[in-house]
Amino acid sequence: MVIDLAHASPAMVRDVLAIPDTRPVISHTGIASHCPSPRNLSDDLMAQIAQSGGLIGIGFWSDVVCGKTPADVAGAIAAAIRLAGEDHVALGSDWDGSVDSPFDAAHLAALTQALIDQSLTSDQIAKVMGGNMMEYLRQTLPETDG
Repeated sequence: MVIDLAHASPAMVRDVLAIPDTRPVISHTGIASHCPSPRNLSDDLMAQIAQSGGLIGIGFWSDVVCGKTPADVAGAIAAAIRLAGEDHVALGSDWDGSVDSPFDAAHLAALTQALIDQSLTSDQIAKVMGGNMMEYLRQTLPETDG
């Protein structure tokens, strides 16, 4: 089972992290030290999620990354990597229409360039752009017979 802690209170996050062998995700968020926002959990809780083997999806909207450009999102992704490690960061666009994302899937190349401009390596970019999520799902979801 995938446990998504997006929108969870800090107390709920701590409760979930106390469950043995839990590897939660936060599907769309930001990093508090990078963008102080009531929407972003503390860096300490984010680090604990990463230490549990969980995944942090960085959102694409200004309330969580403190900006409206691919460069702003890339800065938040770089901050997440510094905090949680390159194996625990993913895209968390939140393209469901409830928030204003400054770009859509057609502009992911601009985000890739912004990640290059942040000095991320090709391996780090591949992990963030989908590799980490695929690995997390492979490890977390049950195998099927076909």
